[in-house]
Amino acid sequence: MCLQNITYIVIFVRRVPSQEGTHKKAGLSMTGRDFRDARRKKGWTQEETAEKLRVTQAYLSMLESGRRSMPYDLARLAVETLHAPPTALPLREQAFETPPGSEKLSLQLAALGYPGFAHLRAKARRNPAEVLLTALHAADLDNRVTEGLPWLALAYADMDWDWVVQNAKLLDRQNRLGFVVTLASQLASKSTDAHRSGRLKEYAAVLERSRLVKEDTLCHDSLTEAERKWLRANRPAEAAHWNLLTDMKAENLPHATL
Repeated sequence: MCLQNITYIVIFVRRVPSQEGTHKKAGLSMTGRDFRDARRKKGWTQEETAEKLRVTQAYLSMLESGRRSMPYDLARLAVETLHAPPTALPLREQAFETPPGSEKLSLQLAALGYPGFAHLRAKARRNPAEVLLTALHAADLDNRVTEGLPWLALAYADMDWDWVVQNAKLLDRQNRLGFVVTLASQLASKSTDAHRSGRLKEYAAVLERSRLVKEDTLCHDSLTEAERKWLRANRPAEAAHWNLLTDMKAENLPHATL
């Protein structure tokens, strides 16, 4: 093979897009250890759990030991069967590529326990990290939905923040996320839950390092120029810091406590 052909091949390989570089690989928030702990909390043996999940005991053992990764559908069934927290539900990177509308997000927030939509009947749950990022990537949402996002960050402060932050950066939504986490952190500081408050402050600081100069809205891209002008002059300090056009304040949120 001549040198010219070798050079062409090397250049070609370098230009092939990496799937891992596009988004963090979608997978499970529930590790094998989490799976085992949830099973033991229910007081079930491996044999009993395997029967309920319709898998073999040997396969379940491999899942718990981390020798096998759990398929998406089986992961959802495991979370529902073992009554594990929704933060253990599998994360899907393609879920936020086409953001759903306010109606669907309202149901998803209701399924996660948001009091503002307690009147809605919703059964199917999604990972709160996925719901948060999906909502923040939307161009326009109902105010009632965006008001629920700080509560979501507060209620599920143990969500997979690394996944959320990484993918928010890839979508250029870190300012929206940073603002929501800041409000959630302000709400948490009023409670005695030091762990929750500390975790939110930690990731607010992480997002601070990637704050964008570009102006954005909090999921209200259809604002008129007159509305934008008014918000630039009247938005709270937190919104100005994150370069967002919004008048949302932590003290004005209708459901600010857990």
